[in-house]
Amino acid sequence: MIFSDELTSWYHKNKRSLPWRDTTDAYVIWLSEIILQQTRVEQGLPYFNRFLERYPDVRAFAAASEDEILKLWQGLGYYSRGRNMLKTARQVVSEYNGVFPVRYEQLIKLKGIGEYTAAAISSFSSNEARAVVDGNVYRVMARYFGIEEPINSTPGKKIFQELADEVLDSENAGLHNQALMEFGAMLCQPKNPDCGICPLRLSCMAYQNDKVTSLPVKLRKIRIKERYFNYFLISDGNTILMNKRGDNDIWANMYDLPLLETPGPVPAVSLISRQEVKELFGDTIVLIRAETARKHVLTHQHIYAQFIMISLPADLQHPEKFIRVELHDLDKIAMPKIIYTFLNKFINT
Repeated sequence: MIFSDELTSWYHKNKRSLPWRDTTDAYVIWLSEIILQQTRVEQGLPYFNRFLERYPDVRAFAAASEDEILKLWQGLGYYSRGRNMLKTARQVVSEYNGVFPVRYEQLIKLKGIGEYTAAAISSFSSNEARAVVDGNVYRVMARYFGIEEPINSTPGKKIFQELADEVLDSENAGLHNQALMEFGAMLCQPKNPDCGICPLRLSCMAYQNDKVTSLPVKLRKIRIKERYFNYFLISDGNTILMNKRGDNDIWANMYDLPLLETPGPVPAVSLISRQEVKELFGDTIVLIRAETARKHVLTHQHIYAQFIMISLPADLQHPEKFIRVELHDLDKIAMPKIIYTFLNKFINT
């Protein structure tokens, strides 16, 4: 229990003051946990505050439209999280009469809630003895116990979960989990951990064996896919032609511009003479200008987006898949960050 005692002692002295730590409301905790997945606290906190202000309880969240949720989520990335949150909220309303569950076995059955999130919510809201294992926990335990099994391998995940269960202070599960996660986030960081002031350093295997920088071990990432998006900006000064994306790709159901994806980079001058472009916009296309492609990094994809401004004859009939949006209504629709940034610059120049 020394491990847990040291962590909680450190936590009481050093923890950050965060709004979701002052409540046992499972809805509020769920909101914070989903928003903070793959997101730094500094980035996620404003989103958490906006969501909680707009949707103070799960019923209010469930009553929102997907477009409203995605618009509020805009800029956080991993947009499937926002869509799944709406499904979760509606599931809680229909199956639990709007009372957010606090037990692991109920939480794990909700859409978008995996083992980590179910353990976090159940331990923080009802002190259920469930060990939380996230990136911070992996790192602390790999270093402290000297575990060299890759954290993203099947055997590794089993080893770390079993160890987390073993060291869990079952009587104070919520406090233990919060302390362990905060310790990894603030002191035992991925780069330049402050081992000199670490209360666990004398019993830390990595510190004693000069392996702090080599742990935890992680299997090499999957190959990054590179994609080339050619966006067409068509505006009459009051409206912009927009495209609503489908369900089966990145940025599902969000709005972007008319798009032609190509296997590699293609200069704008060459692109507008292609048959695919003529099929979309007709033969009378005037190139106004094109901007240098911007790189947008996603977890497993790198998007190279080229923005091409063109003009078309006034009487051209556009394909039904595109819609005209008033410039003053752009703030009402959810767009990928790269589109929002570009259009914001376009409107304000």
